[in-house]
Amino acid sequence: MTGAQHRSVRRLQFFLSESRWDADQVNARRLELLLADPVTAPHGDGVLVIDDSGDRKDGTKTAHVGHQWLGRYGKTGNGVVTVTTVWADERLYYPVHAVPYTPAKHFPKGKNDPAFRTKLAIGADLAVRARDAGFAFRAVAADSAYGDQDGFRAELAEAGLPFVMALKPRRGTWAYGPDARTPVDAARALAWDGPGDPGDWQAVTRAFRDGHTEAWQAADAVLGWWGPDGARRLVVATAGPGTLPPKATWYLVTNLPRPGGPREAGGPHPAAGLAEVVRIYGIRHWTGQSYKQVKDELGWADFQVRSDVAIRRHQALVNCAFSFCWDAWFTDNPPQHEPAAPRPEPGRGERGATTRLTSAGAVLAAGAARDTRLAHPLDRAATLVAGMVRQAPAAAAPSPDRLGRGRQRPAPVHP
Repeated sequence: MTGAQHRSVRRLQFFLSESRWDADQVNARRLELLLADPVTAPHGDGVLVIDDSGDRKDGTKTAHVGHQWLGRYGKTGNGVVTVTTVWADERLYYPVHAVPYTPAKHFPKGKNDPAFRTKLAIGADLAVRARDAGFAFRAVAADSAYGDQDGFRAELAEAGLPFVMALKPRRGTWAYGPDARTPVDAARALAWDGPGDPGDWQAVTRAFRDGHTEAWQAADAVLGWWGPDGARRLVVATAGPGTLPPKATWYLVTNLPRPGGPREAGGPHPAAGLAEVVRIYGIRHWTGQSYKQVKDELGWADFQVRSDVAIRRHQALVNCAFSFCWDAWFTDNPPQHEPAAPRPEPGRGERGATTRLTSAGAVLAAGAARDTRLAHPLDRAATLVAGMVRQAPAAAAPSPDRLGRGRQRPAPVHP
């Protein structure tokens, strides 16, 4: 609070809260650059991950704030929750869209207000937006907070989107009383007599981001009308079919057809075997890594603004910074199968050679940037906002430090 009135702080506040620029336009331009670059362009083997994450915020004046579940802390508290989509494959991951969720108390009629949208509705809309923006992906992936919801799965299916989502082990039954069954019951009904006689199970390999692999088993289970050849498949993947360890067992629902099954021919989506379903959901875990980096390194949760517009602008800038970091990483570590073409790099003349990243896992700087190359501020930032600047029609505006009370807000800054 000591430096809250410092000129640089006031300028940042002005840029987020008072100046005139469109966060959606900047994000759209960022996505255009990612789509156009062969190194980051999405492809059909990638995954679109839907998730949400909350951050603590005090008081009641900040937009979207409310007493709600904050997944980052594993408990309910006062904060702001944002629904996000991340595109990822085994090599790369980056944010696509982000929309803050507004609790019902902010609307005159609560949950019955026409403007109110649940996190599920926002997530389904973001998946469609990503597809319409040109993002290719094998399937939409989400955890059990989304996978357990029949309406959410139906909305994705109606939009023509494939999905692989988790289920809670004992959530949801397909019968009443003693006939009620859960995903765990369906898994226990599968035959397993050890590695020498796997019965209904098939060996699959899980690959982890540190390079090691683990041998798991997977199977198509039957639960109610869900089955290997139904419109919904229940796939169980585990490190121990005999014991189904809770921390090493996945219960997954998907609308991808089984290879060789009756739904493969003429179906809207390519078939996926058990290994492919496990691979798709395994990629979903990149979203947790992404959240750690945007929050802990890039300041996603550190906004000191209250308005909806300012929060969305802050999030758009953090997502830009995340993409800049990938750009810097690929500059120093070009893909082996497709060497990067040389290009001028700003900020080298006075600082000498830039230290190269040597660890394959160190995709973001651990601390403050040592030179300006981390974000390519001269060429990449100028390209990113070029479309916004071209549309600025007015003359230069006064500095926020010289704005007096009662004066009209300035028009957009001239290029």
